[in-house]
Amino acid sequence: MHLSTHNWMRAEPLEVTLRRIKRLGFESIEISGEPKQYDSKTSRALLKQHGIRCWGAVTLTLGERNLAASNESQRAASVAYVKSVVTMVHELEGTECTIVPATVGKVVPDGTPEEEWKWVVDGLKEVYAHAQKCGVKMAIEPLNRFETYFLNRADQALRLAQDVGPDCGVCLDVFHMNIEEADMHAAIRKVGSRLADVHVAENNRLAPGMGSIDWKKFVGTLKEVGYKGALTMEAVAPVDRTPVSPWPNQVEKNPVDISPEQLKFIQDHGSSLLSEEFYTMLYEVASRTLLPLIR
Repeated sequence: MHLSTHNWMRAEPLEVTLRRIKRLGFESIEISGEPKQYDSKTSRALLKQHGIRCWGAVTLTLGERNLAASNESQRAASVAYVKSVVTMVHELEGTECTIVPATVGKVVPDGTPEEEWKWVVDGLKEVYAHAQKCGVKMAIEPLNRFETYFLNRADQALRLAQDVGPDCGVCLDVFHMNIEEADMHAAIRKVGSRLADVHVAENNRLAPGMGSIDWKKFVGTLKEVGYKGALTMEAVAPVDRTPVSPWPNQVEKNPVDISPEQLKFIQDHGSSLLSEEFYTMLYEVASRTLLPLIR
């Protein structure tokens, strides 16, 4: 196992992210699923310059992106989007692509359970064929019920992966598991060899080491099922605007340019534009907590 990270949680140049994580013992990055934002040639050069490899990418399933949509053209556009993320991973010499099938934040279905399952399976099968050609592993990620109605638990994601194809995997996220799973360790064991990616954050979605998760036990269970992939940092820090905030430096006072869609995505996750000082602290804590457990 090794440490990796997403980079969608703070708007900053890719080079800034790479410089920080290299210093703190991270080995790879799971790049935000925005192929138009990350030119493959430029991004690949930056990765090599900083000695960080691309682990993969995660789909940013926002706006009209929705494999469970009732509108056929919307589903087709969503499939094309996910395939473009897979292509980006391939071009960056990455390993996997984590996929959230339905729009994040959408909690009302478009059709019957049977209709939506078929729509999603059909769409993912098309992506799967493309991923197989690219040599990229797909990993289906369930989210908690407040972010999606479609997939919330490991057993649901496992069934979806099985319906898509024999080499389709599952991604598990500790934050979501802490909400939805009766026993997150049993869920890991159930997914077993299909486990292709793991996202890490505390029960409060701060960095590992700042909450109540038993990380020694968690990492031990991953080792038990033979998982050898990334632990991908996805701390989405809640912003404390009250007088008791322990982090007076938390919010960025001089924000860089960020698209309205990206800002909404971050804010919809209960966070905001975070200062570099505070954000770096999260990574320092995560590194101190997890590195000794995986070495």
